[in-house]
Amino acid sequence: MSQDYVLERPDWALDPGAMADRCAVFIKETIARTGMNGVVIGLSGGIDSAVAAGLAVKALGPEQVFGICLPYKTSNPDSLADGLAVAKALGMPVETLEITPFVDAFLAQRPDADPVRQGNVMARARMIALYDASQATGRLVLGTGNRTEWLLGYTTLHGDEACGLNPVGQLYKTEIRLLADHLELPREVLSKPPSADLWEGQSDEEELGFTYAEADRLLYHVVDEGLAPRQLEALGFKPAIIERVIARMRSQAFKRVLPPVCEFDRPGPENG
Repeated sequence: MSQDYVLERPDWALDPGAMADRCAVFIKETIARTGMNGVVIGLSGGIDSAVAAGLAVKALGPEQVFGICLPYKTSNPDSLADGLAVAKALGMPVETLEITPFVDAFLAQRPDADPVRQGNVMARARMIALYDASQATGRLVLGTGNRTEWLLGYTTLHGDEACGLNPVGQLYKTEIRLLADHLELPREVLSKPPSADLWEGQSDEEELGFTYAEADRLLYHVVDEGLAPRQLEALGFKPAIIERVIARMRSQAFKRVLPPVCEFDRPGPENG
């Protein structure tokens, strides 16, 4: 990464060096506790998977981090190129597995599926591939979802949110960018517009209706500081974005908890 590239750190963001060290310890301790052989990760070419892979290599060494690039026929070719570039920069093994035949076989039976449904199928197909590799190699699936996506519900249940461990799940997207800079990952993954690449031209921020930088600052004040809408307006946030972010958090709250289970009262052992 160019030495003259400077990424501004907001005053609320954690120190990237401290984040990297803490995440590496978490990964190392989790793998040691489970007795697994390392981790397997889907390399999308995006910043989240690049950072998660970089942290895993820092914790375990490159030989214990196995990457899989999982392109679909409509995926941007740059996504595959960037995923492979990350693996090369980190010195970790990687393979490419096309999900097109698998996804198309299913979608052929669902010709009415809109782009969101199609994207969900792709995300879940990728997780099938990763969990198969997990079983085959004795490695845990490494999660890549960040705190911003988790709070906004911008994730696919049993798709990209599924994992065996997640070192970055409590870090905002802004902090992920700081980590990418700190880990000296390829600049391409740091500077490219955020995209799940689920359909041609898809943009995370366009779909959400606000930027990650806006969302991160607002979410920090709402979630970590507990500020009310009136206090947020005093900080300069427009009512429209406050309402949009909070409404999305509420509507997607079901993704942040385990599925509700019907409980029963059962008689305990008799006293006496």
